[in-house]
This record gives sequence, C-alpha cells and structure tokens, in this order.
Amino acid sequence: MSTPSSLLLERIRQLIATPSVSSVSPQFDQSNRPVIDLLANWLEDAGFAVRIEPLPDWPGKANLIATLGSGPGGLVLAGHTDTVPFDAGRWRFDPFGGVIADERMYGLGSADMKSFLALAIEATREFAAGDLRQPLVILATADEESSMCGARALAAAGEPLGRHAVIGEPTGLKPVRMHKGILMEAIRLEGRSGHSSNPALGVNALEGMYAVIGELLRWRAELQARYRNPLFEIEVPTLNLGHIHGGDNPNRICADCELHIDIRPLPGMTLDGLREELQSRLQRRLADSELQLSFLPLFPGIEAMETPASAAIVRATEELTGTPAGVVGFGTEGPYLNALGMETVILGPGSVDCAHQPDEFLPLAAIQPTLDILQGLIRRLCVQSV
Repeated sequence: MSTPSSLLLERIRQLIATPSVSSVSPQFDQSNRPVIDLLANWLEDAGFAVRIEPLPDWPGKANLIATLGSGPGGLVLAGHTDTVPFDAGRWRFDPFGGVIADERMYGLGSADMKSFLALAIEATREFAAGDLRQPLVILATADEESSMCGARALAAAGEPLGRHAVIGEPTGLKPVRMHKGILMEAIRLEGRSGHSSNPALGVNALEGMYAVIGELLRWRAELQARYRNPLFEIEVPTLNLGHIHGGDNPNRICADCELHIDIRPLPGMTLDGLREELQSRLQRRLADSELQLSFLPLFPGIEAMETPASAAIVRATEELTGTPAGVVGFGTEGPYLNALGMETVILGPGSVDCAHQPDEFLPLAAIQPTLDILQGLIRRLCVQSV
C-alpha cells in the first residue's frame, strides 16, 4: 500500500476538524462557510477559478463551484460539506480529531464525505488547465444531510456545470447509477370533539384515520404490483406508516389526528405523481365524511435516480473499478445534478455502514485507489475527452 501524502492527510484532518453539522433541529444546525472557505483557498492555490455562492434563504450556508479549464462538457467531482449531528460520548476517538489508528482515519465526515473533497483536489494536482480539452469542476454543496438546500439551489438556477458527474458518497469504490427516492408526508384529519358518551356530538378523526390507513395499505399493494426492479435488494417501492398522534383524552371524541408516512419510490416514479395519486385517493375515500383532510410535505423529498447504463461516465467507472454499476437504497444529490443535464454516478471511498455512526472512519487503504480512479476519469473525460 502506498503511503498517502502528508499534505493530503492534513487537509482531510482540517476538514474533519471544521464543524459543519446540518440539521432540521436549529439547536444542532451550523454554518458550512468555514469548510467552503478552506476548500476555496486550496482550489485557488491550485489554479481553479472559484465561485462561492451564498444561499440567500439559508444564512451561513453556501455552495462552491471551482473550475479548471473552460468550455462546455467536462467532469464534475461533487461532494457535500455538511455532516449529521453526533453524540461525542459514544465515540472512542475525538469526532473532530482525524485520528489515525488501525490503518484508518477516524472522524465525523471521514467517510460521509469530507474526505472525498480533499481527495478530489489531490487527484487534480498533476493536471494543468492547458492539459484539459474539457473543463474539470469541483462542486461542494450545503446541507445534503438535512434540507438539500445546496443541491436544490443549483437545480433552481439551471446552470449547466458539466456533462459527467461523480458524487463521492461512500460506496466502497463501487459505481452506483440508480437509487430510490424519498417522500415523507404528514396526513392530517380534522373532525369535531364532543363527549364520548354520545358519538353523534362529534366527528372522530381517529376513526377517520383508520379508513385512511386501510386505503394506504391497499395503495401500497397496488404500487408494489405495478412497479418492480430486481436490481434493488428491496425490489418494490415501500410505504411505511411511521408516526401517528391524535386526541387528548379517552372520554373526548378525537378532533385531530396526524399520520406521518415514508415512501421510497423506484426510478420511473416521480414525487409529484405520487403526491397527486396519494391525495386523490384519500380525498375520494373520505368524500362522504365530515372530516377535513390536509397534507404537509415533511421535507421537499428526493427523486429516485437512474443514469443510463450506456452513459460514458457509467462505462468509464465500470472499466476503472472493474465492477458493474449497481444500486443503493439511500438518497443522494444525484437527481439534482441529472436535472441539470449531467449524467451522474455515485462513487466514493469508505462504507455507508459506518456513516452516521460513532467512530466513522476512512480506510487508509482506500486513498490511493480513489486517486487512481479519479485521475483515470480526468484523463478520459477532460484530457482525452469523449
């Protein structure tokens, strides 16, 4: 195993040491600007043209777009700058220490996925702008772990960034071209309270939710009969009933009830289509009741991703890794990059099994293979061009 450069290890440590938690809970949420500023300094020193794009509706959050070379097309190496919250008491090592032990570097974001950004910069060191027939872009985004506001801002801007993209989420250096989407929705019923001794005095929202749940289970069975992809471990779309709350006392007719559901659609299913079908089914089911039905997206959701098996980036990553492109169950920023006209593969060092866990780590043995793959992609897609 070749020894990683001291500069690369120090940069990974600096990224790990710079807190950038994103969370839907304000008490945990932090700015990602210190990480963005670190990356910007390194990339400017490497000759990249660097743009920092603050997100107006998200104070303290920003994306970074750094470009070497010019022209249409090219390769984007992308990663998110944020991490999930953590429980320091469950860690054996300092979450911000970047400690090396057992041939691993431990730290928050070591696998998911700050290390990839340092590795991407390291991989570019042997290339100059004059070497490139197509541009090379390094993209660093905000809040992938919570709001996806960074990727959503890029998609809303609609600016093409390149033809090919690699997102360095931890896949054990196996290319991924498909993943399921995520939809999380609150379903609310409002009835009328009353004394439980006389059901006619009220409209029971809990009883209404019983009808809703029955309809959801029927819909789930229909979706699973309609859609199937044997490449996935769970080859059908899933619908989970995750949380329910209603009423306040056993002797009062329940006036309000709320159910939270999670749907994981397959490629070929859209969030807008699912929401429309969900709402129309439940509206029909409750049409003859006195209940008021409403819906609230619990977050904007992530579309399923599918990049064609014939795409140049898929073929290149398969050849460089010796592994057929596969699928994963977790969501990424890939659908947003594909929406900008790119063809995206998910490929990075480390394992998702240790992501979001105490003592998250990056195997040192994964560093050189990652550099080899990234440099191979740069040569094919930016220097030789396709």
